[in-house]
Amino acid sequence: MPSFKSAAVIGAGAWGTALAAVAARAGRDVVLWARNAGNAASMAATRANPKLPGVKLDPAIAITADIAQAAACDIILIATPAQSLREAIAALAPHLAKAKPVIACAKGIERGTHQFMTEVIAATAPHATPAMLSGPGFAEDVARGLPTAVTLAARDEPLAAALVRALGSATFRPYHSTDITGVEIGGAAKNVLAIAAGIAVGRKLGASALAALTTRGFSELVRLGHACGARAETMVGLSGLGDVILSCSNPQSRNFALGIALGRGEPPSGKLAEGEFTAPVLIELARSKNVDMPVSSAVAAILSGATTIDAAIESLLTRPFKAEG
Repeated sequence: MPSFKSAAVIGAGAWGTALAAVAARAGRDVVLWARNAGNAASMAATRANPKLPGVKLDPAIAITADIAQAAACDIILIATPAQSLREAIAALAPHLAKAKPVIACAKGIERGTHQFMTEVIAATAPHATPAMLSGPGFAEDVARGLPTAVTLAARDEPLAAALVRALGSATFRPYHSTDITGVEIGGAAKNVLAIAAGIAVGRKLGASALAALTTRGFSELVRLGHACGARAETMVGLSGLGDVILSCSNPQSRNFALGIALGRGEPPSGKLAEGEFTAPVLIELARSKNVDMPVSSAVAAILSGATTIDAAIESLLTRPFKAEG
């Protein structure tokens, strides 16, 4: 298994810049690709990204708008938003060597195709080797070198282990897995649960309600994972329970912030949260597997305008009593 001396990060947003810092700390030669040549030149000159104020970029990180330069690296990390992943892979594909590891670092399900991130990679660059990075981590924490643990999944266990060794450091600890399905479901579903948690906070339903909502939401995530063949340890691991805990309690989460705004009756601001795209697709997947997901279904109905928040809360509270599980 190769040692992976170099790594490229596609996408120079906050998360991509943080991952470039991760790869540099791990001792890799790093290329950070920005779609806009002007932004790439500015970041190269200032060694800073306005999306990560106060964070200086490692001098060893090369910043470019040349996709071929990035594609030449041993490992490719795709840090674009989930709904932009296919476009990024399509640009990369003609320059990729056969079997090169391409790691999706966004969590979601593609709108329209209903494909998970590694499925998008496989469909768009079939000669590449897809992998998935997911788990509880926020860009600012990661960029500053604060302790973070995540899951890195690939179908081939030796490859997954080699990727972990290539990117891991004293402050960034990836755990490897071969359960890509479980890692992808956990990462996508937690975005929807974070919106639900934010609504509870915005509605001032109290800490007890938030704990109950998060727990019941996680239970339905586990049910869906089980129905899709995911392993139990993945669901209760970093990319499942760990990501849910962080995303359902941290104001840095765009999905959580969206839920708070909805709960307060305020219009959402800024970019669309990934959970908005994921919610309806997640419910369709659950129905196809005959899995009941009332919390996620309520979020999807609220986002589509099919129900009000008050009606959704009443519906959840008046469901028949049942056994735990």
